[in-house]
Amino acid sequence: MCGRYAVSRGPEELAGLFGVEKWDPAEALAPDWNVAPTKRVYAVLDRPLKDSGDERPVRQLRVLRWGLVPSWAKSPDVGVKMINARAETVHEKPSYRRPFAARRCLLPADGYYEWVTGTAERQEEEKGRRKRPRKQPYFVTPADGSVMAMAGLYEFWRDRTLPDDHPQAWWATCAVITTEAQSEPFAGAGGSGPRALADIHPRMPLVLTPDRWDAWLDPARTDADDVRGLLVPPPAEAMRAYPVSSEVSNVRNNGPELLEELDAPEAGTLF
Repeated sequence: MCGRYAVSRGPEELAGLFGVEKWDPAEALAPDWNVAPTKRVYAVLDRPLKDSGDERPVRQLRVLRWGLVPSWAKSPDVGVKMINARAETVHEKPSYRRPFAARRCLLPADGYYEWVTGTAERQEEEKGRRKRPRKQPYFVTPADGSVMAMAGLYEFWRDRTLPDDHPQAWWATCAVITTEAQSEPFAGAGGSGPRALADIHPRMPLVLTPDRWDAWLDPARTDADDVRGLLVPPPAEAMRAYPVSSEVSNVRNNGPELLEELDAPEAGTLF
C-alpha cells in the first residue's frame, strides 16, 4: 500500500515539470515531508476549466483531499479507507471504475515511505523480545532525484446538507493506485538490508514515467484495456530505497530531516 509520502516542491516548480497551464496561487500548499491520508495534496489533471465555455481539457494543478469519496457515497467518512486502489482490479471495482475511465490524475511526490514487514522468522524473534516489534521505515525515491508521479484517480462528492453556494458543498478527493512491488534489485542495493522493494513491502505506488503522463491524463482515453496498458512501473533500478528515522511514524513530525538517510537501520527494528 501507500500510506505516507513527501512533497517538498512548490507549485511553480511542479507546474513547470508537468506542463501545467492553470493553477491557483491561493491554493498553494506548504512543503510536506509527512503527507498522510485525509490531508490536502497536489494533483495534476487534464480537465476543461469550470465556467469557461470551452470543452478543451486544460492541464491543471489542483488541490485534492487524499482519500477517495465515491460520488454515490452517503458520507465522506468512507474516504479514510479508500486511499489506495489496486491496479489489478481498479477497472472493475464500483468505487473506482468510473474515475478510472475518465478522471485520472498524477500525484507528485519526492518519494514515499514504507515500513519493512520483515521475514516471518525475524518477526517471531522480535515478538519474543517485546510486545510489539518496531518496523524500520524506508524512503523510496527516484534514483536520479527527479519528481515521482504516482498514478491516481480523482472524484467529486456533493454534500447534500449544504447549499449550492457553500464553499464546502463539493469535495474533490483522490486515491493512489498501487501495484505489486518489484522483486528486482533497486539502485544501490547492497549490504544486509533489503535489496528489492518487495523485501520492504509487497505493494508499492504505481509510478508512471514521463512518456506515459499525457496518455494517462487524457480524459478522452476511456477504453479500460487501453488505459490498463499504461500501468507499467519504471525499471527497478530507476528507484532507490534507504532507511530513515522512525520519527516519520508519527504524523505530527514534519520536516526535511525525515528524509535524511541513516547509515544503518535503527536498533531494535525488523531490519
